[in-house]
Amino acid sequence: MLKPKITYHRVKTNEELEAILKLQSDNLPKKITASEQEKEGYVTIHHTFDILKRMNDSCAHIIAKHEENIVGYVLCMTKSFKDEIPILVSMFNEIESIIPEAQNYIVMGQVCVSKAYRKQGIFRGLYQFMSQVLKPDFDAIITEVNIKNVRSSNAHLAIGFELLKIYNSNDDTWELIRLSI
Repeated sequence: MLKPKITYHRVKTNEELEAILKLQSDNLPKKITASEQEKEGYVTIHHTFDILKRMNDSCAHIIAKHEENIVGYVLCMTKSFKDEIPILVSMFNEIESIIPEAQNYIVMGQVCVSKAYRKQGIFRGLYQFMSQVLKPDFDAIITEVNIKNVRSSNAHLAIGFELLKIYNSNDDTWELIRLSI
């Protein structure tokens, strides 16, 4: 079977934002089994359309498309959203405690690839495209991964993310990781 032709883009429309929310919803822990969470990973946060749009207006998100369907995404989150999503406040505080203020980084707010399109290089492709288009404005991509989400942690480390710190927040343990771009 041939791999589908995947293209990468910045989000431009409300319809694309709605498609991200649908894919996000399908991959929340409450929608998948514990076995799927362990094997395939999951997303932690369910964004509102408003916050997703405001984040996109600040720095357009990255999407992977097969034909006209969104099959993956990475969310871009600038420092200005530090206090917008309560579960992420501690991550921003940890970043500020170890990253020099002068470093211009972007936070990767969430990554997800549709179940039917996994293991085809889309995760890597999303980050390659993100790095390429954001390099003029940012030095690094920073994110956190719940240590229970082993698949996500291993995938991030495999494409070059480095561990900055492990910390506890919201009754979970998190890995703060960075990819220099």
